[in-house]
Amino acid sequence: MPFKSTVGDYQTVATLETFGFLPPMTQDEIYDQIAYIIAQGWSPLIEHVHPSRSMATYWSFWKLPFFGEKDLSVIVSELEACHRAYPDHHVRLVGYDAYTQSQGAAFVVFEGR
Repeated sequence: MPFKSTVGDYQTVATLETFGFLPPMTQDEIYDQIAYIIAQGWSPLIEHVHPSRSMATYWSFWKLPFFGEKDLSVIVSELEACHRAYPDHHVRLVGYDAYTQSQGAAFVVFEGR
């Protein structure tokens, strides 16, 4: 006899970021996350990709990682510049932790169309 689930029809949901299951962040919450990345000493890195390729390929870097950057406004202006250059792409901010050689945080700031 096949198992009948009472949970309903569920599927695996692909997410693009650390906060993918939460409601979209406000601008102030995004600034707080950027400030957290800086406070942890992680290197901010901006990536972008067309939505149709977001799960099938690596995301492209926007410039080089911002090693040692402490100014939130510089990172915000680069995020906006990337979004202006690629308005139909997802734009993601990554906080790279050099000590553990891994991503400490990653979240989409602008979603593509």
